[in-house]
Amino acid sequence: MNDVTRRHFLTTSASAVAASGMTSLVHGEEELEHMPWTFPAGKAEHIIMIWLGGGACHIDTWDPKAMGDAKARKPGSYYPAIDTAIEGTQVCEHLPKCGQILDRFNILRTVNHTEIDEHAIATNVMHTGRKITGTITYPSIGSAVAYHRGSAAETAPPYVLIGYPNVTRGPGFLGTKAGFVYLTETSEGPGGFSRGRDITDRRQQRREQLLAKVRQEFTAREQSAVIDQYDQTIEQALKLAGPDFMSAFQLKKESGDLRNSYGGEFGQRCLLARRLVERGARFIEVSHNLNFVNGTGWDTHNAGQLNQHLLIKEMDSALSTLVLDLEEKDLLDKTLIVVSTEFGRPAGFDSGGGRGHHSKGFSVVLAGGGLNNGKTIGATDELGMKIVDRPITVPDLHATMHYALGTNPRKLLFAGDRPVPTTDMGTPIEELFV
Repeated sequence: MNDVTRRHFLTTSASAVAASGMTSLVHGEEELEHMPWTFPAGKAEHIIMIWLGGGACHIDTWDPKAMGDAKARKPGSYYPAIDTAIEGTQVCEHLPKCGQILDRFNILRTVNHTEIDEHAIATNVMHTGRKITGTITYPSIGSAVAYHRGSAAETAPPYVLIGYPNVTRGPGFLGTKAGFVYLTETSEGPGGFSRGRDITDRRQQRREQLLAKVRQEFTAREQSAVIDQYDQTIEQALKLAGPDFMSAFQLKKESGDLRNSYGGEFGQRCLLARRLVERGARFIEVSHNLNFVNGTGWDTHNAGQLNQHLLIKEMDSALSTLVLDLEEKDLLDKTLIVVSTEFGRPAGFDSGGGRGHHSKGFSVVLAGGGLNNGKTIGATDELGMKIVDRPITVPDLHATMHYALGTNPRKLLFAGDRPVPTTDMGTPIEELFV
């Protein structure tokens, strides 16, 4: 074989190997992204996730059982059950407003995972749909939705967190573009977005012109992914500082009757979530875990159990009003409400009269979203300790949320060159779509 023939052979062989590898890679990605479901995806446009941080007790809220007795250490529910708009489905007596309109809801009574002892790890699992690994930081459900769908309006952020920020809610490997805008009070917008009172429109315009020049000159000299992400963040922040987005925080423009119906600070957060949906935010998380009312939040060890009913009543008023308010404004079918928590609570009581942690079967509630509502899916045993029908994994829950928005739950994201499915191969809950 002469040199020309040898060179041609080697070049052709190398190209064939490379092409073969590329074909294999493409087929591999197509296989990962393949959706095996024949039922149609949803058409929702927004998600409001209400987060009951601390571990809301499923048998004291959405999955009541026979009455227990904390003093006698008899396992069971802490409150009596009441009938609802869904025939055969009961909820806790402190959820009467939601019970009356439960036909707009779906109760998933068998969500489960294996993280029991640590709140932060369980919270991470419920937000990312995956266990923590040492090699990759996964994006939260809010960031994944923001990445796939973006905002519904140019002047709105895709992802708003009404609560304290942390990495569990963050974008992980998706970067700052899929991050959140956060606030902890409803009385004003996110810090830094409001102008000082002495800043006129003309002065703001001059500031933005100067900033644009500085950004242009700096990026001409320096280039990196970090700088690009920071520059994108500045650009988005300037858009959000305008009147279109900031008007969402003027809650006093709502009627007094409506605001009172929502209730206290948590209710006002839910009202703000509706106003953010109207302005184009795609995903809003509303936290209800900041030691409201009963002093311990939903982490009802020991004496926290005694006043748990105050939390439940507060949620009942805010959640029922949010559902009816969205329905009144023709937004309920477009907005999926998800009421979630990191785990449930066992039927038994601890020595202080409270409850421990239980992740082997607990309740997550959905409402609206254009789903086939009015269903109670899955069942636990007589004490709510074991799943007896239709287990639902956390990846299945995440897949359902994405599918409700019309997103392929197996669409590939990339951590560098590493392909990562949007969910951990979760399957949407078919009964909700057909």
